[in-house]
Amino acid sequence: MMMHNWFECKIRYEKVAENGMNKKVTEPYLVDALSFTEAESRIIEEITPFISGEFTVADIKRANYSELFPCEEDAADRWFKCKLYFITLDEKSGTEKKTATNVLVQAADLRDAVKKLDEGMKGTMADYVIASVAETAIMDVYPYSAEPDVKPEFPEADKR
Repeated sequence: MMMHNWFECKIRYEKVAENGMNKKVTEPYLVDALSFTEAESRIIEEITPFISGEFTVADIKRANYSELFPCEEDAADRWFKCKLYFITLDEKSGTEKKTATNVLVQAADLRDAVKKLDEGMKGTMADYVIASVAETAIMDVYPYSAEPDVKPEFPEADKR
C-alpha cells in the first residue's frame, strides 16, 4: 500500500473572465509529494501547460486526506471533503470510540458524492458514520506516479 502526502497548493494568476476582462484568481490544487519543495516543483510542472502568462505559487499547506476516490465521469467535476468517524469498541471499558478521518471524493453533486463515498468504502471492515460532506474549491488533483521508463537507482538490489 502506498502512503500519500497531500499538499494543497494555491496558484495565483490572471484569468480572462466571461466578460473578457482580466481578473486575478487564486485556485487550489492537490499534489502528492514528499516535501513542500517537491510539492512546489510538481505543481509548477503540472500547471505550466494550462496557464498562459505568469503565475505564482501563493501558498502550500499539508492536506490531511486518508483516502481519495477519483471518478472518470465527465459530470464528476467537483471534489468533496467527507469527514468520517470510524466506530470501534473499546474492549476494556466497553465504550464506543470514534476516530475521525477525511476522505476526498470526486463527484457531480452532493448526492453523487455520498453515493461514491459509500461505493468506495464497500470493502471496509470497520463501521463508519458520515459526519459531513462539503464541496471544496480544489480544481484538480495530481497523485504521484512514477514514469514507466524510470530505472531504479540500484537495479541489482532486488536480485540478492
